[in-house]
Amino acid sequence: MPDLAVAVSGLSKEYRLGAHGPQYGRLTETITDAFRRRGRRRSRSVEHFLALDDVDLEISEGEVVGIVGRNGAGKTTLLKVLSRVTEPTKGTVDLYGRVSALLEVGTGFHPELTGRENIALNGAILGMSRAEVARKFDEIVEFAEVERFIDTPVKRYSSGMYVRLAFSVAASLEPEVLIIDEVLAVGDARFQKKCLGRMTEVAREGRTVLFVSHNTGAVAELCTRAVLLEQGRKISEGPVGDVLMDYARLAEPDGHEVELDPDPDLPVAVTAVSVRDGAGRPTTMFDLTDEVEIGITYHVRRPTHGFQIALGLARNVIDVLHTFDTDDEEEADARAPGLYEARCRFPASFLKAGLWSATLSTGTPSEGFQSLESIVRFEVEDRTVNTQDKGYRRDRPGHVISPGRWTTERLER
Repeated sequence: MPDLAVAVSGLSKEYRLGAHGPQYGRLTETITDAFRRRGRRRSRSVEHFLALDDVDLEISEGEVVGIVGRNGAGKTTLLKVLSRVTEPTKGTVDLYGRVSALLEVGTGFHPELTGRENIALNGAILGMSRAEVARKFDEIVEFAEVERFIDTPVKRYSSGMYVRLAFSVAASLEPEVLIIDEVLAVGDARFQKKCLGRMTEVAREGRTVLFVSHNTGAVAELCTRAVLLEQGRKISEGPVGDVLMDYARLAEPDGHEVELDPDPDLPVAVTAVSVRDGAGRPTTMFDLTDEVEIGITYHVRRPTHGFQIALGLARNVIDVLHTFDTDDEEEADARAPGLYEARCRFPASFLKAGLWSATLSTGTPSEGFQSLESIVRFEVEDRTVNTQDKGYRRDRPGHVISPGRWTTERLER
């Protein structure tokens, strides 16, 4: 059994909200508080907020664990406690080995120093010796893609350049535990892919990775296990696919139809979105063998050219596919004023079992587009029993089932 890399027991972190009194009793805070209280009455009560509430967690060496949850769930607070950026209010944290953390863009960077100087400074903060920094310097700069600007003060760097250099230094430390927060969202898609590749290499080398991201596709690709936080508590832990399904269930369940109150100034406004089966019956529960139809009702207020609807489907909060109502047209049709309904139908035995959500983007290139995130949700269940003797698992990989076109021909007797 692998040794533990991280052991968390009864971890809680409490903050005081709206309190004028100094929390730690430092001289500067005492003086500041005295000025705040001058001429006004001090509040008798202090509100406390539990960012983390009695969290237990064990992570073994070599595991790649995703920390997921909605905004405010406590993900970043957990990583800050693990990185020793902040102290817990209660509980214990045991870390085994050197820890490298990237929690915020440019953590440990001095804006007046150049990229070269900040590599040395940040490396020292993360525990690298001068010889180790010198040995890895070219590799850090090449990975960060900032060769031309290495002797430029980092205050002139873009946020993307900042995070590239910060990640490159942190990943080059060769830590036993690498902690990465959502900062990778600052980089472009190509660099995010590069970072994911680097984290995969770190994991293959037997080191431990803790990864927080709202990009659940990246979590599913990189991680073997996940932890779901909600309001500071751990509510789910296990295989990444199961935890992401629990994450999807956190959203308030929607009905089979959602009516909207659109902006009256929009030239084309979506007024309702519905989910139906192949027979046109409204529902949010489907069997694998059912057809699924998404209906979009919209009102064209004035003659419009180039109107498009983009429909995206996500399974267990992972984006799966996008389709456009203009895919079969050479160019978008003109729309005269009136009420319209667009329908997009997915065939039976195509969408795999799971929790699905639909996102819409509607508009024109000249007028701009309106996005409606996770506007409707529905669930697909696999109640079929005819796969038992076919030699493959019921839960085949992927998110959709491609029918394919198979033929078999005997070439010789």
